[in-house]
Amino acid sequence: MLAELIERKGLSGALTAGKPMAELSWLRVGGPAEWLYQPADAEDLRTFLRELPTEVPLLPVGVCSNMIIRDGGLDGVVLKLGRGFNGIETIGDGLVRAGAAALDSHVARKAAAEGVDLTFLRTIPGAIGGAVAMNAGCYGSYMADVFISAEAITRNGETVDLGLSDMNFAYRSSAVTHDLILTSVVMKGERGDPETLNAKMADAIATRDATQPVDKRSCGSTFRNPAGFSSTGQADDVHDLKAWKLIDDAGLRGARLGGAQMSEMHPNFLLNTDDASAKELEALGEMVRKRVYEKFSISLEWEIRRVGKSGA
Repeated sequence: MLAELIERKGLSGALTAGKPMAELSWLRVGGPAEWLYQPADAEDLRTFLRELPTEVPLLPVGVCSNMIIRDGGLDGVVLKLGRGFNGIETIGDGLVRAGAAALDSHVARKAAAEGVDLTFLRTIPGAIGGAVAMNAGCYGSYMADVFISAEAITRNGETVDLGLSDMNFAYRSSAVTHDLILTSVVMKGERGDPETLNAKMADAIATRDATQPVDKRSCGSTFRNPAGFSSTGQADDVHDLKAWKLIDDAGLRGARLGGAQMSEMHPNFLLNTDDASAKELEALGEMVRKRVYEKFSISLEWEIRRVGKSGA
């Protein structure tokens, strides 16, 4: 059906049946996608989405750097943006436009070269589209702080412009859903000297390398830092309580299940150390959640997305 659609509409994107998603996953796990579509450009994407039957499941992905793809694979269409969506350009005083598929680190470096401070992106794995969708951040800076606007295409193939008020940014979340495919983002950073900005990024990389298992297969932080409580006892959006500390205090630093392990260096990093399955990775994460809740009555929330069908 989809192959006929591609041929009938003269689309120039790449359609692959049964794509092994482990090949795309940073954790190197995951069963096959029923279909993988890689659109050539925005017009190709609009046409594809207009023609895609509404009953076909659709999952946009980036570089799968914050995702466990389950062993049973994914039904429907996995949509992955590529070279037609990874451009980066400065467009004004402190303004940078980046395609949704542009890597965060590339955006940080290109912006710094033009004297724009988006340096916090340098150590965030993944692409700009995903960074916006989850309001990614580190060292006290978040996408919400630099976001100006975005262009997106809806599930029915319509182009929409999004402003800050449309995004509903919160801690590790936004209004972006699977039915809204970001194609480009405009960000604004403070002006700075390129040499100083490059030094700032070098310091951030050194700090990251000293505290995180960057040479291991992981998706970064596994669980969100729990929300705090105000003086009145009401939940607020303060996240001073750290997930890694709860995991460590629960005695789970280095905990293992099959080929899955909570890092010895940073216990909130879930690692694939020895050809783990997605089932083992997710099960270890759930064991950690259970043990932390039993000890502290705090329910950790997954920061890593888990998608797809469970395997046998």
